[in-house]
Amino acid sequence: MSKENASEKSLELKIFIFLTVFLAPILSVLLVSALGFSIWFSQILTGPPGVS
Repeated sequence: MSKENASEKSLELKIFIFLTVFLAPILSVLLVSALGFSIWFSQILTGPPGVS
């Protein structure tokens, strides 16, 4: 039982490190990039804001 508990905690720690070190920053960069691209592309189609 103790060995299973230790391996489970080790797995949880590895998953936590993967999520916080790799996945969250990558998703954040992708989200900001997608937002910037969508704003840039919409300004290509409609023109910059404030221009009549």
